[in-house]
Amino acid sequence: MNPLTQLLHLVGSGAVAYITARNLRDSRTRPDMLAGFQLAEGGAVPYLESLSQRAAAEGDAWLAEKLAIHAQDERRHSQIFAHALKQLNKQMIDFSALPKQTSTDKASGTSETANNRRSPFLAAYYEGYSRDDLAPQQIDWIVFFASTHILELDASKEFARIAKVLPDSDLASANLKKGLLSIAKDEERHAAYLREAMQRRLPYAEVCVQVDDWRHRKVNAMLAMVSNLFKQGGELPSLTRDGAPVEVAEDQTEDQTAGNQSKSQSIENQRTEDPKTDSELASV
Repeated sequence: MNPLTQLLHLVGSGAVAYITARNLRDSRTRPDMLAGFQLAEGGAVPYLESLSQRAAAEGDAWLAEKLAIHAQDERRHSQIFAHALKQLNKQMIDFSALPKQTSTDKASGTSETANNRRSPFLAAYYEGYSRDDLAPQQIDWIVFFASTHILELDASKEFARIAKVLPDSDLASANLKKGLLSIAKDEERHAAYLREAMQRRLPYAEVCVQVDDWRHRKVNAMLAMVSNLFKQGGELPSLTRDGAPVEVAEDQTEDQTAGNQSKSQSIENQRTEDPKTDSELASV
């Protein structure tokens, strides 16, 4: 990785963690931040499940198992954020109930709905790749491994940083802090198995090339995201509405935070240690 990319990565990661932590500490912006996390984590589940099925069909049982566990982890992460929203008497809005707004690309003449439009971050991160290229049945495995490795690795560090600055003064913040630390450990494990998956298919030098390439893309994507945020005047979209969903049970508190780590540990004990979606890829 060249020095400039490394510097921009460190500055950008620190800035993102600071802004995210500040917004989570602020009662006015915390609900929308939590909903954004819930959307990203939960949105990755069907994608990962489809990839797991593809890996199984291709005869790669090791990868199929890793992806299935990854999907289970992301579902649990989504539930953690949903529960945190419920403690604030909030829930994520139902996007399927929103009216579809369409826009036309002047260059191509094609129309797209607001819900299907790529974010500036994803557009920059996956520049040169179409939606079809990133579909679970079509995506090149190395592209998936490398791109998602970077996202998971960075997420593990950012969630850990955010957790450290959350207060322990109230139950909701304390539970969220435990949940974020649990998620950070899962993301670190995901990043490790994705790198191992690359190492199973590529020489070490090529793995390093792939990682450096997607690190550079991540820096460009962060710059695109920040630029778009400035254009919007720093305003974040509203993703929540009042009222807690009945499907998020109160007795999930322990399971969705630190207490649920025991379940993760029991899963880990049954397999070798593992070496953010379309929410991360199409999610990332």
